[in-house]
Amino acid sequence: MRALEELSSYLTGGSRVIVLAEKDVDLRIAERGNRLFLLKIAEGSLAAGGRGGGFGERKVVSVICFSSAGGSWEKLFETNEESVASTFEVPYYVSRLPLTLADGTEIMGYGVVEPELVAQMAAKAGIASSP
Repeated sequence: MRALEELSSYLTGGSRVIVLAEKDVDLRIAERGNRLFLLKIAEGSLAAGGRGGGFGERKVVSVICFSSAGGSWEKLFETNEESVASTFEVPYYVSRLPLTLADGTEIMGYGVVEPELVAQMAAKAGIASSP
């Protein structure tokens, strides 16, 4: 599966994914460069969408990083290893985030656009600084 197709499937699939991005998420514009970390959240009774009163758990079970530059997307990092994925934390200030897919369709997801946070995640994943 090509990186763009895989990225799109994570964003539109049924699993709970938090997007951490350097720039606004628009998959049509690969030339300008962007880096996205996708934090896949555990499904089940302990996973919290709205953590009422601070209760609930947002356990990261998988981390994937995609990067765009020069007109194409590539996957830079992926782990499903619990000991590694658990070191990536979901920011408490995640909110609804518009995501534009490659065909121009806009969907709503959850995430944040914060270059500094993405740089911290990249360092944790052992990825060189942004393209």
